[in-house]
Amino acid sequence: MSGAIALAGLGALRGGAGLVTLGVPAACQGMVAAHEPSYMTWALPADADGRLNVGALELLKQRQEDFTCWACGPGLGRSAGSQAIVSWLFENISQPLVLDADALHALGQRAGGLEGAGGPRILTPHTGEFRYLTGLRELSERSSKDETSDDAADLRQQDEARATELAQMHQVVIVLKGHQTLVTDGQQSFHNETGNPGMASGGSGDVLTGLITALVCQGLDAFSAACLGAYLHGRAGDLAAEQLGQVGMIASDVVQFLPQAIAERLR
Repeated sequence: MSGAIALAGLGALRGGAGLVTLGVPAACQGMVAAHEPSYMTWALPADADGRLNVGALELLKQRQEDFTCWACGPGLGRSAGSQAIVSWLFENISQPLVLDADALHALGQRAGGLEGAGGPRILTPHTGEFRYLTGLRELSERSSKDETSDDAADLRQQDEARATELAQMHQVVIVLKGHQTLVTDGQQSFHNETGNPGMASGGSGDVLTGLITALVCQGLDAFSAACLGAYLHGRAGDLAAEQLGQVGMIASDVVQFLPQAIAERLR
């Protein structure tokens, strides 16, 4: 999924990060690099199927002090190698680490769960990923067509309560994506009110991952970066909808309106 990591990189660039490096399987380095010349790409060893392997982990270890903030998950894939990478990053990187998509799936399979974080951690799950992460797989697999609106509201309320409890227990920040995205560190909570249904398309979450990473790189603490990232991401989506309409909006439209959303906030 080379587009996922490319969108995360674009989100980081448009979010204000000065230098962005994307670690990707060597086989798709050229494809990712072709998306945008403003970020750097780093070729990492992968298996024949294109998934990063333990050889990539050895290279990551060599550069673990080189970056202000790390992010992992968009386009990662699921394999023994990616599982090892996510576990090592979670336990050993002292810098802030943003985890999304397949990295959250890997955490859900980790023996220690969210225990033993080596530094500030920001998790950005959508509802299904969150329920998988917390072991509620039967809920994550339930079809939305089988739920009434009241059921959905009740389940969302339960998810938010669990997210707050989990964040406090493990001292992480959780960004529970969805309508009025919840950001919580267990002590503080923020419900975001920007955004629209047009943003419910593939890649939108990858942009948010990059954006939050960029905000951490500019000196914000994990909770503040997650709150501001959720707000700016939604506001960029609203600006895109005003210009383009919600139908047919894609994730790269959100990227293009990030500078305008940031400029508004700075006025």
